[in-house]
Amino acid sequence: MDYPIDIVIIWVDGNDPEWLEEKRRYSPEVNTDSRVSRYRDWDNLRYLFRGIQTFAPWVNNVFLVTCGHVPKWLNKEHPKLKTVKHEEYIPLEFLPTFSSHPIELNLHRINELSEHFVYFNDDMFLLKPTAKRDFFKNGKPCDSAVFTAHSHVEDGVFSFAQNRAVGILNKYFDVKEVVRRNRRGWYNLKYGKMLFRSWTLSRFPRFTGLWTHHLPTSLRKSVIAELWELEGDKLRETSSNRFRKMTDFNQWLFKDWQLATADFEPRSTKIGRNFFADSDKVIAEITDYIKMQKGKMICINDSEMNEEDFVKAKTAVNDSFEAILPEKSLFEV
Repeated sequence: MDYPIDIVIIWVDGNDPEWLEEKRRYSPEVNTDSRVSRYRDWDNLRYLFRGIQTFAPWVNNVFLVTCGHVPKWLNKEHPKLKTVKHEEYIPLEFLPTFSSHPIELNLHRINELSEHFVYFNDDMFLLKPTAKRDFFKNGKPCDSAVFTAHSHVEDGVFSFAQNRAVGILNKYFDVKEVVRRNRRGWYNLKYGKMLFRSWTLSRFPRFTGLWTHHLPTSLRKSVIAELWELEGDKLRETSSNRFRKMTDFNQWLFKDWQLATADFEPRSTKIGRNFFADSDKVIAEITDYIKMQKGKMICINDSEMNEEDFVKAKTAVNDSFEAILPEKSLFEV
């Protein structure tokens, strides 16, 4: 049975003076994350849209979610484009927000959004032709179910988002039963060497963590709504934080829930790659990955580069996108 699949993109223009002034007025509190790299504009959103038109022509609608501003080059008359302001779907009690977490935790409230959708951050791009089955199959989201142990440190601060999601899973699910109900999903050769990690960690009596492939995420609206019914107080707490906090939940909760409920189809871990752009060496790897189109998708995380290095990296990355997507899309004026 065929069903529509939408794409949702969240974006902020970190150079917008009005937005910057409002952000300044709501100065961050202790233990919040308002680093420049969270908002800095790489000026490559157009390549995300070019990639959608070229490599995902099957898309039903594309929802661009912003605080109200849109790129000057955007063709707002495109029949598949829906621009959505935060105030049009996020409860007003949570606004304004300068964190992606409230924005993504409330996506199910977007008017006209299809049950099946793929969630993109604005640093995620398509590089090769895709099919619906890369994201959904038999009505189920495609994902890689791999066990891990969460213990990473980010800039010296322990990050809790993944751990909090795992805490919710352990509240509602028995890990042995989860695996028993969907052994094909958890022990699948598509995961390559990571399968050995799952074999080891699935022996523990509780979820130790789930590996996160930081790429576009296939989600179902009904899953988000279900989590709001079950854990609304916790999601409301995160939605109330105007800036990121270590104690936040994020969209990984929905992603992990889909895995725990067996509501997924296994997908290769090699469908794309996530990069953290923190050195000349990594930038070279990124540009090579793009130009050689080594995967179907890519995520390029910003880092605390100084302005000079950032400009150099942005130029190199965007030149690589231009090499594979030189033609304007119909999403551009």
